[in-house]
Amino acid sequence: MTTLANKVALVTGSARGIGRAIADRYASLGAKVVINYSSNATRALEAVAAIEQTGAEAIAVQADVAKVSDLERLFATTLDRFGQLDVVVANAGVELVDQPVLDYTEADFDRLFAINAKGGLFTLQLAARHVADNGRIIYIGTSNTACALPGHALYGASKAAVQFAVEVLAKEIGHRGVTVNSILPTATEGAGVFTGTVREEIAEYVRTLRPIQRMGTTEDVANAAEYLAGDLATFISGQHLLITGGAPA
Repeated sequence: MTTLANKVALVTGSARGIGRAIADRYASLGAKVVINYSSNATRALEAVAAIEQTGAEAIAVQADVAKVSDLERLFATTLDRFGQLDVVVANAGVELVDQPVLDYTEADFDRLFAINAKGGLFTLQLAARHVADNGRIIYIGTSNTACALPGHALYGASKAAVQFAVEVLAKEIGHRGVTVNSILPTATEGAGVFTGTVREEIAEYVRTLRPIQRMGTTEDVANAAEYLAGDLATFISGQHLLITGGAPA
């Protein structure tokens, strides 16, 4: 059984969706958890309260991952509060789908690359600087980088930049026993554009594309994040784990 007792985990973008599921899972495994949010303090404090009700420890820290100064403050606050950092999950991101190459704008590019690419790359950099030896760095990417889909060019490109850096960073800091991996989820109910009620016709369409005929769930991603953070994955690094129910994306 995985245990994260006496570990500290920082999960960016963890007030809801996939990030929240991972933060909850890590807390249930004994970790002290840092909930990061960009703007919705109420939702972040609700996440902290839910974790504290289980007897675990958590704090909420506001930081916009598109601003390096905010990220630096996020990591500094984590270390000031807990004195160590063992697991970093770079999860914060924004989606843009059903946007053909002919239609995306400069504003779309600036937003996606500021949050997804810049935010992800500098989260990895700061994680590499501050995570403890034998620690874990996990990037939450997208299955779109494994299988190009119409309407996903800008979004996939913004995520692919960080996915490539995962492989590089794994080689650069592997001598410290730190593993660096990606999780690439498919369309996930309760996350991103599928937050809230998912229309049945959309869910049915997604199901038809998968050998395991359902949408992904945030718990599916949390399961993978649990594995990569635990002792069973000490020799797994520089890898990209598809969470797609057997489909290519």
